Amino acid sequence: MSDEQTETGTGWPQPAGPVRPGGPAGEPDPRPDAPDPDELSPLAPHGPAEREPEQPAEESGAAPVDEGATVDLGGVSRSDGSTGPVEEPVAAPRSLALGRFRWSTAGVMIVALLALLGFTLVVQFKTTSTDPTLGATRQEDLVRILSDLDARENRLQQDIRALEDSQRQLRSGEQGRQAALDEATRRADELGILAGTLPATGPGLTVRFAAGGGKPISANQVLDAVQELRGAGAEAMQISGSDRATVRIIASTFFLDGENGSLVVEGRRLAAPYTITVIGDPATMRTALNIPGGVVASVQGVGGNVTVEERGVVEVSALHAPIKLEHARPVS
Repeated sequence: MSDEQTETGTGWPQPAGPVRPGGPAGEPDPRPDAPDPDELSPLAPHGPAEREPEQPAEESGAAPVDEGATVDLGGVSRSDGSTGPVEEPVAAPRSLALGRFRWSTAGVMIVALLALLGFTLVVQFKTTSTDPTLGATRQEDLVRILSDLDARENRLQQDIRALEDSQRQLRSGEQGRQAALDEATRRADELGILAGTLPATGPGLTVRFAAGGGKPISANQVLDAVQELRGAGAEAMQISGSDRATVRIIASTFFLDGENGSLVVEGRRLAAPYTITVIGDPATMRTALNIPGGVVASVQGVGGNVTVEERGVVEVSALHAPIKLEHARPVS
């Protein structure tokens, strides 16, 4: 048996492979016709060479390596057959990896503005779509309110037409003087009723306030009723107490809480219960007082009672003393 067969240990000769000439590690093949190492394995990765499983020293025939010895990696053979230092993969810069997740100042401002716009739209939608007063109103009351608004619009249209007719008459020839006198008289009567210096009669309501539950009727509740009546088209009002004292209600009238549950109106004390007599459209004013959460509901919530009666003709006879002017004079 030859020496080659003895070295393989199998009894068969080991096939001879291509033998590369020896030389210093990391130097290229000195042969002029030697192939390029990259062409030998074009698909081989350029990273570190794969490590082959270690074999025991007895099988490989190599000498044992001391664990404490230093191994030079400069001459490690690569998978493509070339030798040289092992190149480790270079990690991407940390700034480039984190740059993908950074928010610019303009992007942050746009997101903040969009969030603020969405919040504003939601609040506006909730505010306009939920009205507690109208939401708790019955269908009959809504129909009545709509009818009252239509009637008020018709009255305003009639007033516009009347004013236009008066303007045409005042501009006419011979009838201009008499028309001007009649118009001045009518305006003086209207202003006298509004100022409380003239009595008035007409259709309207009587509203009676009675205390209950040990809590008197407050001045704020009476003032709310007066404001609701004015908003419903009241033209003349007066308030009276159980002692028959009566006060005309005008634009400058004030209300105060008096002693022992009394009410002070224009400096005059009135005893409970109180009755407001008002001239205007009865249906419209009645609806305004009975709106859910309005005057009637607030008085009943503290144990009181409000009685509303429609009258074909009521009389507002109480007069307000005109203010004596000291400095102002009319211009002729």
